[in-house]
Amino acid sequence: MTEASDTPGALDGVLVLDLSRILAGPTATQMLGDLGATVIKIENPKTGGDDTRRWGPPYVDTPDGQSDLSAYFLAANRNKFSVAADLSTPEGQALVRQIAAQAQIVVENYKPGGLMKYGLDYDSLRQINPALVYCSISGFGQTGPNRDRPGYDLMAQGFGGIMSITGAPDGPPMKVGVGIADVMCGMYATIGILAALRHAEATGDGQQIDLALVDSQMAWLVNEGTNTLVSGTPPQRRGNGHPNIVPYDVFATQDGHIILAVGNDGQFQAFCKGIDRPDLAADPRFATNPLRIEHREQLTGLISVTLAEMGSADLLQKLRDHGVPSGPIHRIDEALHSDQAQARGAVVQIQADTSAGHVDLLGNPLKMSRTPVRYAKAPPRFGADTDDLKRLLDQARGPSSSR
Repeated sequence: MTEASDTPGALDGVLVLDLSRILAGPTATQMLGDLGATVIKIENPKTGGDDTRRWGPPYVDTPDGQSDLSAYFLAANRNKFSVAADLSTPEGQALVRQIAAQAQIVVENYKPGGLMKYGLDYDSLRQINPALVYCSISGFGQTGPNRDRPGYDLMAQGFGGIMSITGAPDGPPMKVGVGIADVMCGMYATIGILAALRHAEATGDGQQIDLALVDSQMAWLVNEGTNTLVSGTPPQRRGNGHPNIVPYDVFATQDGHIILAVGNDGQFQAFCKGIDRPDLAADPRFATNPLRIEHREQLTGLISVTLAEMGSADLLQKLRDHGVPSGPIHRIDEALHSDQAQARGAVVQIQADTSAGHVDLLGNPLKMSRTPVRYAKAPPRFGADTDDLKRLLDQARGPSSSR
């Protein structure tokens, strides 16, 4: 059982107003909460809260039998307080302004300009809190010809190019198996927020961060993006193959599949020795990585024939013995229950309002020696903290608040 730590978090004392839903914004605000910030998640009572509360099954069992905790919602909403507020009402708007007046950070993912009609856009809120860091996440950004188009992970993967290089060479374009455009956008949001927070603390000046799913997706095209810019030629789908390294792929064995990742010429020589194929090491067609790329199909075919006759466990041991980067292909359950996952805290248990008394969640990979991440609060039930927050705000305003 993972307990909440008494050690101060890196962001202790930072208040985050979370007006986001689905995945990109919640990924960022969960990260801020893990780092010690207090995150108040505003959820719409008309819709029953964040859309992902109903993105199931699976759901966790709760004592009251109400299914508002889907596994999807659990993935991005720990360390948050849930407050029900209808932003279309004066009461909801006033509550959000009260929180924004005290907050250091706001994260929202409404359509560009969507919060202006409520007086909750950046220009409105900075009038009451000039140091506010206000992160706006949208599909295509606050400017540009597509600013008014809705943004979803699948659309971002398609528009931003990653689907064109994902999948088998003779198959259709394929999305990555999880909402990676959303998750990476959340990571960029976290970086931008922390940079803007440092600036605000140093100068007293807040700012708006304009972040688009499509922009961030194109930014993490990394070498395939620059390959295209340098060569002028768009890359083709290679399945699990690498555009710049050979052999770097998934290979079938006698009893399954293994990953082979030969990164340089020395490793290729070691690989050939490990599989007892000195002929491949001596073949001039394969002497260097550029030559191996030129003769990719021939080399891959020869390797495939040899590895198909070897058992996975024996093959991986031989490759490890020769210092060749290689590994198994785990199912998700195998990965999360591996000895490595257990040693590194890849899965954590947090006390929760469920029939089991806890929820199992994916751990935060950050290992910080002085300000470790915290697991203080399980993903909340919808609106669970509304009354407590209103009571605290009334106390902070004093007796005049009842007039």
